[in-house]
Amino acid sequence: MASAAEQLASNLNFGAFSKATELKKRLWFTLGALIVYRLGTYIPLPGIDPVILQDIFNRQAGGILGMFNMFAGGALGRMTIFALNIMPYISAAIIMQLMTAVSPTLNQLKKEGEQGRKKINQYTRYGTVLIAAMQAYGISVGLEGMTGSQGISAVIDPGMFFRMTAVITLVGGTIFLMWLGEQVTARGVGNGISLIIFAGIVAELPRALAATFELGRTGSLPSWLIAALMVGAVAVIAGIVFVERAQRRIIIQYPKRQMGNKMFGGESSHLPLKLNTSGVIPLIFASSILLMPITLAQFSAAGGPEWLTTVTALLGRGQPTYLLIYAGLIAFFAFFYTAVVFNPQETADNLKKYGGFVPGIRPGKNTADYLDYVLTRLTVVGSIYLVAVAILPELLIARFSVPFFFGGTSLLIVVTVTMDTVAQVQSHLLAHQYEGLIKKSRLRGRR
Repeated sequence: MASAAEQLASNLNFGAFSKATELKKRLWFTLGALIVYRLGTYIPLPGIDPVILQDIFNRQAGGILGMFNMFAGGALGRMTIFALNIMPYISAAIIMQLMTAVSPTLNQLKKEGEQGRKKINQYTRYGTVLIAAMQAYGISVGLEGMTGSQGISAVIDPGMFFRMTAVITLVGGTIFLMWLGEQVTARGVGNGISLIIFAGIVAELPRALAATFELGRTGSLPSWLIAALMVGAVAVIAGIVFVERAQRRIIIQYPKRQMGNKMFGGESSHLPLKLNTSGVIPLIFASSILLMPITLAQFSAAGGPEWLTTVTALLGRGQPTYLLIYAGLIAFFAFFYTAVVFNPQETADNLKKYGGFVPGIRPGKNTADYLDYVLTRLTVVGSIYLVAVAILPELLIARFSVPFFFGGTSLLIVVTVTMDTVAQVQSHLLAHQYEGLIKKSRLRGRR
């Protein structure tokens, strides 16, 4: 079976792709959904003066505001209907996962299977609406207090009507993106939510490259630094691919069984544990938690109290406080999400149920403790890797004012989502070729 799978995988080509009609439909649906998302990032919020807003954003884009705008695919800088992007949904999902871990009721609901999962998803949607409404109201109030370099307000007609319009529009945009992401996951290829964030980052790539080369042309950045950035980006991508594919394979042995005069079993397998089990989730979770409050603070800092201005300065790009909080959140979510997706006790029980065991380790609790010990060590290394990828480029960006695309967070998201999507495409092609083999074997059997 393994050799047949390898043979099929080696034969995946454009010929097989042209015959996979189901896969082509999924790819076209995914592409269409991402085009709709990109079009929405250019539909402006009603009641905003775009010229004044651009002037305000240009003065603040060098900080954390530019980082959030990168995740939103430029929608925040243009203040469009998708300015909040998908971040409120991610924040609601984080809260639900945390509550599931601490609440026995939600934990029991999670174990109920498909029905329980649907209820938790419904609660997540309700949380998304609540979080998006609060964030949208904060942004609308902040926009009313923001003025351009000539003292003109960014809002044409401030007041309660503008606030209500802004809240309804921004919440509606977030809910639409949430629905669009779920549709891509169900009817397209890849994870819809991750692909929306991926599309926003990739869409900002030409602008970031143009800004970098412009800094080099004007002499703000030396040519050697630009070349070093390009080489460094390639090296970071290679390192990300290497670590994301790294595994610790735990050997699983199955006992021999005698049935009649024949001996069956006795084969060995392995349990693959990824070095970075949590993937890109800790970075997205940490960014969504850290970005939105800071963005709201920056919107309100101009007309707000002095302490808010101080907080905004402490949490600015490259500041020690910001870096420490960011690193701490990444490490926390690396351990938390790993604990959510992999349960050592459940894995050990399943191995014991089917007669499998780790050589030298007694089945049951000892196996669970061993798996937990190995997974904890892997997660320590994986969290250090995630923190390094996210923080080290931040220091470079803060020192040389490089466009944010060259940050490790954006590169990690782009590379990881690309690898996951390609893997899903390959699995669809592999399933299609298996279906072709089964049909041929049936035809031959009828003859």
